[in-house]
Amino acid sequence: MSDVLNQLSGVVASKFAIVAGAFVLLFLLERAFPVVSWSSGIARVGRNLSLASLNFIASPLIVIPLTAAAAAHVLDWRPLMWSGWPGLVLDLLLLDVWIYWWHRLNHRLPLLWRFHEVHHLDETLDTTSALRFHFGEVVLSSLVRAGVIILLAMPLTSVVVFEVLLLLSTLLHHSNLKLPARFEKVLSLFIVTPSIHWVHHHAIQADTDSNYATVLSVWDRLFGSVSATRRTSEMKIGVEGKAERNLLGLLVKPFWH
Repeated sequence: MSDVLNQLSGVVASKFAIVAGAFVLLFLLERAFPVVSWSSGIARVGRNLSLASLNFIASPLIVIPLTAAAAAHVLDWRPLMWSGWPGLVLDLLLLDVWIYWWHRLNHRLPLLWRFHEVHHLDETLDTTSALRFHFGEVVLSSLVRAGVIILLAMPLTSVVVFEVLLLLSTLLHHSNLKLPARFEKVLSLFIVTPSIHWVHHHAIQADTDSNYATVLSVWDRLFGSVSATRRTSEMKIGVEGKAERNLLGLLVKPFWH
């Protein structure tokens, strides 16, 4: 396991550099070319980045060791043909459909929703929203993903590549960046774009409980969870009937619901 842990720790820096670069770029672009001209106050951005910092701390303490342990104890059943580029593509598809169903469960199971609701209570959307998750949700997700890695005999390379794609996609579809309408319409046929995911953050529960896909948009169409609602600049963001909380309130919320 130590070799796997060292390997995983080695790629974390590269992954962080890619994601940090994308975050800074989108953060600047969405302020230059916004969909909605709202003011992201310093307090809100600080709150979101504080939650992100806690997850950054949790990563080497919990997430990386869990992933390394899972990768070191995968079941030995993968056929030889399930290797190389074809295997990587298949792994990415399996991980993406898994994250779709995991996301859907976070909305359906009360215990999971207690943690995931912290993400949805944000009343403004931008790139910082993509990093705003309760550390409890991150830990629970890592535990379940470890089981997926073991059962599917998932190579560490596939997990790392998917994590990068997942984070880049999450930054994009939470962003307040205005994309050319025709370009976004075509793009949304393949991947989740802001126009799709903003509906998921609409403060109407029927919309919040829809559009669960994270990378590929096909899963919502395939599993019947597409919302008919279209994003508008007046769309209210948040959780229906509930208000945003301060940082301490968000941290304790899952435990005092």
